Parts: sequence; structure tokens; C-alpha cells
Amino acid sequence: MSTSPTFLPSALHNEVVQAEDIKSDESSGQDALNQIAISSISKDEPLVTRRELWSYYLYYNGDNGVGPLGYTQTLFQGLATAAGYDPVAGPGSSCLATTASGQCVVSWGSGTKSVSSVVLIANGISFAIMTTIFTTIGSAADYGTFGRWLLFAVTVICWAAQYACMALTTPNRWVLAMVLYIIGFVSYGATLVFYAALFPRLARNTPHARQLREKFENGEISPEVYEQEESLEKNRISNISTVHSNVGYIITLLLNLTLLLPMTNNPKVDNYVLMLVTTYWVVLGIWWFILQEPRPGPSLPEGEHYTTIGWKQIWAALKTYKHLPYTFVYLFSFFLLADGLNTTGTLVSICQNNKFSFSFLQNTYLGLSQAITSTISTLAFWYIQRYWKISTKKMFVVTNVVTILIPLWGMIGIWTEKLGFHNVWEFWAYNIVFGIFQAPYYAFSQTMMAELSPPGFDNMFFGLFGLSNRASSMVGPNVIQAIIDKTGNNWQGFPFLFALCTAASMVIWFGVDVTKGRRDAVKWAAEQRSHTR
Repeated sequence: MSTSPTFLPSALHNEVVQAEDIKSDESSGQDALNQIAISSISKDEPLVTRRELWSYYLYYNGDNGVGPLGYTQTLFQGLATAAGYDPVAGPGSSCLATTASGQCVVSWGSGTKSVSSVVLIANGISFAIMTTIFTTIGSAADYGTFGRWLLFAVTVICWAAQYACMALTTPNRWVLAMVLYIIGFVSYGATLVFYAALFPRLARNTPHARQLREKFENGEISPEVYEQEESLEKNRISNISTVHSNVGYIITLLLNLTLLLPMTNNPKVDNYVLMLVTTYWVVLGIWWFILQEPRPGPSLPEGEHYTTIGWKQIWAALKTYKHLPYTFVYLFSFFLLADGLNTTGTLVSICQNNKFSFSFLQNTYLGLSQAITSTISTLAFWYIQRYWKISTKKMFVVTNVVTILIPLWGMIGIWTEKLGFHNVWEFWAYNIVFGIFQAPYYAFSQTMMAELSPPGFDNMFFGLFGLSNRASSMVGPNVIQAIIDKTGNNWQGFPFLFALCTAASMVIWFGVDVTKGRRDAVKWAAEQRSHTR
């Protein structure tokens, strides 16, 4: 590991050796903390090349979620519905009959469970598995080249699960569809987390970032200007990668129409579409693993193992909450916010699939409306932020408002069928509004985490962020499926989600100071590096 001093983007950059000691009541755990939480940042890291940055963007262009996040759930829910029966009409009836009550159950253990509940249970299982992955091996990605191979492994697993969906052709295979959906969803979620963990290091090593660093070290710009410009550089990469994901989403959906329209009556057209979606990702995604410059972290500490170091790093990170209060307030509140938003998205998708009879074609049209607006809005939000020099948090707050309004709109559907995700136009409106505000939401939430993470401890804290984001939704799906199972009404789940999103947003709005949090993170990182000299 390099022991050269690392540049610090604040007035503390000359005070590395003088970083204040951690209080004596925590000194007993300091040696273990220093050994486990080793910084992986180095001034000698390769400069980011244009082709490397483009390969990074192209990976996300392919990893756009159309297959594992959209089509696979539709296929799984459709097969389960075809295999189930209407509990009002009794066993042997069809959930797809014109006289069906709208409820649908499948055999589950010694009894039955509604299809909507089964889909939510599958999501809950997925998030629980993701939690295990992120806590066990996520933080280990900071060491050596493990992070590089970890992203490659989960990517290949996701590709394999998507290709295996070719076998999902009959209703009696709905359990297999559930298994493949879980594998695909888990591995897809893992790719997003480990991909996102790469961007702070890329942002620190772009030519522009290096120039900023030199200007600051030479006294040409103030710490405040440097912090603002460095934040904008992080937002630039985050927003461009998000745009690429949305562009990939559009291209993928348009390619899908080349199969869905001429092969409408082919019973296997949905399976062929999944093959096309996955192949698109393979073709674009493989280049990142070929063109990525080597930026290995430090060697694994002696006596440690990749399967245990993650838990120790997380414990070490959690013990720093007194020194990084705003980082952990953000992680906790984002845990609740992501739980609410992810579960809201799943519940709206369930309602949407029921409304459009699990049609890949209709979902493709709706997806296009979301993807096009997402691309435009991400660029617009980035232009507005760059032009008026608006902070990341203020931009993030704007997107939070819509996060709250979505489940609030769904609540209306409890009392009337005129509004509240009961009509075709509402799903069109939802996808357009979601595209306008929620694509920037993902970009700004990621940049917020980058700004609150100690430099050089990216995988360690993005592992916790992944736990808060993709692995957070263990509470929501389980609560909502219990409510739906008891009431038989999908819309009864929206009040809980509205309360969850509102509470989390309020904490982020009034409880997270990004400027102070960033400086706390830089100071903490400096302390850890000074202890390892």
C-alpha cells in the first residue's frame, strides 16, 4: 500500500499529521479499526483515459434493468397468474377469465397466497440475499483486485439467469420463474452497487480533477471553490452514466419492438425478447472488463479472509458514527427512503401488469415513455445544477417531493376507482413523471453518498450505501404483502409506503448537512491514513 500523503479537498489538507486523536473511550478498538479500515486511495493511480471512461458508461448503457428489473417480473407474475385460480370462484377457475373477480391465488405451503404477495415475497427474499452479499463480501472489494472480479462475477451470473429464462414457457414453471427472477434481481442489484462504487475513484482521477487538485495545491483556488468544483465533477460522471443507462433503456426497448410487433402471436416471443435484452448488455458491458485501468487497493491484512473482512469493516465503519454523524444519518434515512420507493415501484408494477394483462408490448411502450423523459430530465437537471451552481442536496430534495407524491396518489385508489392507479392514463402519467424526477433521484443520491464517503474508503461505504439502497427493501415488501394478503386489495399498501417515504425525506431535508459531512469524512480519512504511516 502506498504511504504517500493523499491530497485532502479542504483546509485540513496540511493537518494530516496533526489530526486529532480519537477519544480515549474508543481507543481500545482503534488498532482493529486501523487494520480493517485501510484506505485504498493513491496519488499514483492511473489517469482516466477517454476509452476507459466510455467503457464505464457503455457498461451502464447495457445494464439498464429492462430485463432483470422489468420483463422478468412481468414474465414471473404472468406465469403465476396463469397457474393460479380465482378464490371467489374456487379451485379450477381461471384468474384470466372475463368473469374473474380480480383476485388470484396460487398454492403456497399448506395453503394459498395471492400472486401479488408472492411477487412481494420474492422481492423480500432478493433483498435479504443482497444484504448478505453486501455485508459479507462487499467491503472486501477495497482490497487488491477483488472488486474488479466481484463485479465481473455478479455480471456473469445475471447474464446466465436472464438467458435461462428461455425455459419459462408454461404456467407450471412459475416456481422456476420465481427462482430465476430472484437470481437475476439479486445479481442485477449487486452490479449497480459495485458499479457505483467505482465512480468516486474515477472522478478523482479524471484530467479535470487532476488540474483542480494542482490548482488547489498551488494556492490558485480556495478550499470552498475546490469542493464545489470537485462535487460538480462527480455529478458530471454520475449524470452522464445515468443518461447512458436511460439511452440504453430506450435503444433496448426499440430493439424489442422488432420482435414484439412481427411476432405478436408467437408464444415464445417474450422469451426471445429477454434473450435480445441480455445480448445487448453483453455486447456493451464486456468492454469495461477489458479496458479498465488497474487501480488495485491495498493487500488484504495478514490473517484476514475475503469472506470475513466485510463484516469487520462494517463493524469498523459503524463505530465511526460519532465522527461521521451526517454520513450515517444519510445512510439510515436513505435506507427508509429506498425501502419506500423500491416497494412503491414494485406495487405500481403489479397494478400495471394486472391492468395491461402482463403484455410485454404495452410495458415496452410505457418503458419508452419513462426512458425518454428520464434521459431529457437527467440532462436538464444537470444543466440547471451546473448553470446555477446548485448544491447536490437541493437538487436531491426536489426529486424527494415526487417520491412522496407517488404513494400518496396510490392511496386515493383505496376509496375510488376513478383515480389512484386504476386507469390506463394514470400508468402513462406515472411512467412519465417517474422518468422526469426519479432518474435524477438516483444520480443525486449516488453523488450525495460519494460526497459523504471518506476518500479512499469507497467500497466500504458504498457497501453500506448498497445495503441502504438495493438491500433495504426487506421491511416494505414483507409489510405490504401481509396487508395485501389480509385485505385482498393491492391499494391498501400505499398508506404505509407514503408514511415511510415522508419520514425518510424529512430526515434528509433537515438532518443532513453535506458540507459539514464532507469535511468530517475527509478528516476521518486523514486520521486513518496518518495511523497507517
